[in-house]
Amino acid sequence: MKSISAFKNPNVRVLLTDIDGTLTQAGRLPAHAYNSLCELNEAGFIVIPVTGRPAGWCEMIARLWPVHGVVGENGAFYFRYDKKMKRVFVRAKEERKADREKLRAIRKQILSEVKGAGIASDQFSRLFDLAVDFCEDVVPLEQKQIKRIKEIFEEHGAIAKVSNIHVNGWFGDYDKVSTCKLYLKNELGLTEPEMKEQCAFAGDSPNDEPMFGFLPHSFAVANIKQFLDQLDHKPSYVASQDEGAGFKEIADRLLALRT
Repeated sequence: MKSISAFKNPNVRVLLTDIDGTLTQAGRLPAHAYNSLCELNEAGFIVIPVTGRPAGWCEMIARLWPVHGVVGENGAFYFRYDKKMKRVFVRAKEERKADREKLRAIRKQILSEVKGAGIASDQFSRLFDLAVDFCEDVVPLEQKQIKRIKEIFEEHGAIAKVSNIHVNGWFGDYDKVSTCKLYLKNELGLTEPEMKEQCAFAGDSPNDEPMFGFLPHSFAVANIKQFLDQLDHKPSYVASQDEGAGFKEIADRLLALRT
């Protein structure tokens, strides 16, 4: 991994970015990170948040933030607002209904078996996944407990990913990469080679690993360092600062190359 200053490709015009732990600072969206989004947008960059956060949040992000669109619930859908809202879901309504029944059983087992685990406070806004809180609004759990939550999902045949605050689990053959590819193809007309040349990704945690592996131009904020031993695919470049301050470093580097 190299420092952000070592990144020298002026051809990047699309930045896909995680939100929690990447744009946020101590759980809040700071002015410097949001201002970086504005500056990137004004400079002609296409910015697309890629997050585990729920559909309800993504509706607001797509409508109000200075972004091109948003991929949510770890790839379950994408939303794009351009005079009217476009919503693309990767699971049919009937599949979602069956998934919810299976997730109820998983929820019951996790809460019974893993003491101190909680259901994410934003769960009511979700359409596709179950988010289990291990440190956002609960006393932080031990690594072995977080690992057990992930195992329970997988024992039921679900996919599970660990973020910096939640374990997210779902049914369906999708992830951040598959839906980002769909977005970039449908909304920007990019081929996969063009994606790898023109797009970059910024993240901070293990659930961003698929994106680190997909895009050669991959960035992480400094708080990724606590997870490096869990990653087979590491980011190419790492900021010197954590969270939103690190994101500003990444944005500033992209803007400097554009200038």
